[in-house]
Amino acid sequence: MKSKTALREFLENGTAIILGIAVIKLLLHLVTNAMGGYGYFRDELYYLACTEHLDFGYVDQPPFSIYVLAVNRLLFGDSISALRLLPALTGAATVFLVGLIARQLGGGKYAMALAAVGATASIVFVAMGSLFSMNCFDILFWTLGSYLLVLIIKKGDARLWLILGFVVGLGLLNKVGMLWFGFGIALGLFLTPQRSWLRTLWPYAAGAIALLMFLPYIVWNLSHDFAHLEFIRNATSSKYSGLSPMTFLLGQVLAQNPVTLPLWVGGLTFLLVGREGKAYRLLAFVYLAALLILIVNGHSKPEYLSPAYGVLFAAGGVALERAFAKRPWIWLKSVCMILLAAGGIVLAPVVLPVLPVERYILYADALGITPSTAEGKQLGKLPQLYADMFGWEGKAAAVATVFHALPEEEQKECTIYASNYGRCGAIDFFGRAYGLPRSIGSHNSYWIWGPRGYTGAILIRLGGRLEDLERDFGSVVLAGRVTCDYCMPYEDNLPIYVCRSLRRPLKEFWADMKHYE
Repeated sequence: MKSKTALREFLENGTAIILGIAVIKLLLHLVTNAMGGYGYFRDELYYLACTEHLDFGYVDQPPFSIYVLAVNRLLFGDSISALRLLPALTGAATVFLVGLIARQLGGGKYAMALAAVGATASIVFVAMGSLFSMNCFDILFWTLGSYLLVLIIKKGDARLWLILGFVVGLGLLNKVGMLWFGFGIALGLFLTPQRSWLRTLWPYAAGAIALLMFLPYIVWNLSHDFAHLEFIRNATSSKYSGLSPMTFLLGQVLAQNPVTLPLWVGGLTFLLVGREGKAYRLLAFVYLAALLILIVNGHSKPEYLSPAYGVLFAAGGVALERAFAKRPWIWLKSVCMILLAAGGIVLAPVVLPVLPVERYILYADALGITPSTAEGKQLGKLPQLYADMFGWEGKAAAVATVFHALPEEEQKECTIYASNYGRCGAIDFFGRAYGLPRSIGSHNSYWIWGPRGYTGAILIRLGGRLEDLERDFGSVVLAGRVTCDYCMPYEDNLPIYVCRSLRRPLKEFWADMKHYE
């Protein structure tokens, strides 16, 4: 009898609807992954390399996602379907959580469904569910943290602060940007009636738990000359220097999908000035705090704010449900849902590699979408998101041809060097099948891993300029080139050099080769 009651409640309270939407999103990603998803993404190859150097931290990120990936590799292997299973699952879980937040904010079935569809239509949410990175977990942790905040406000259960502290701690171990979430909570507590919690120990206990969990990465940075801070400083001043606050603000509309604009703006309004949303105003301050930090930074990518949108989609669902409940606006309920779903379907191929590549190029051209990058680099036929999925195995194969042409004695002491982690990751991942030794590199954590004991007496260099190499080696021979059709232009037509007689020990060069960006 109880089981029948529970099933009936599940079917009638909207849970079944948002679960169905989450499952649709999951299946969309799983099918795309099974089709190959164009290929391994540059950063995915780097993350795979990181799993073979498990540590308390890395130059460009804390360790959580790398340890999760290491376990995932042990359980499921290295295929694209296996690699992208977790992003698909976290994306679906995020959509489900957004629907649950809408219900806790007072929404009915329509509000829950609208919020879940909005989260599914978000371009960034789709993109981050399509690739393995720390970002898919980041979105999930922010959304889960927001859900716990809603429960704390609504139910007043102090013990939930401890769970929130644990979630924020995991979030910090995944991505440093979770600090913005913590800062937003602190700001919101000061500026809303929820400040009464500050007279208790619970928020401080939550902060202590989060800090304790984040401590390993702090210690790692202390022992590595604050590598992550240097990485952020270099990336901001060079790679992302072309971005501006205006670019960031306009990018919010595009990143979340223009059709979701009324939903999340309505959600922010509901939390800030709405009579029913007033009790949850703290959540608006979490969003606004992160927004302010990223604007002040001056060179932030629009997608950096994306984890904060889950709660706005949820609040927007409630706000629009209330607005459409009054005549003569009831007809807008169906129109709004259809527009959200249609907008999500139309723009999904922009970030979900579901179309054959030539068909995607025609499709993007028909929509008037030109290739883009946040890094100010020259582009080819594809946006950087897709271009960075092409050409990697070809690089490893071309290097292998040069390597196996060397005399056997030279192969035993040969070093393979590349200047960015994508090329190094490709050699390390695909090179296993071609009998290549591990690569060395100067980019981010590859520099920390060092020259792996190689002397550099004979070195294969993927990319680079002949005149630069001739300053450091007694002999430099152009041994081959590698091309690719759809990759980033700077990854196309790369020379492969065989370098001999390094003029000084490789260890002496290493300190000057560091490239954090």
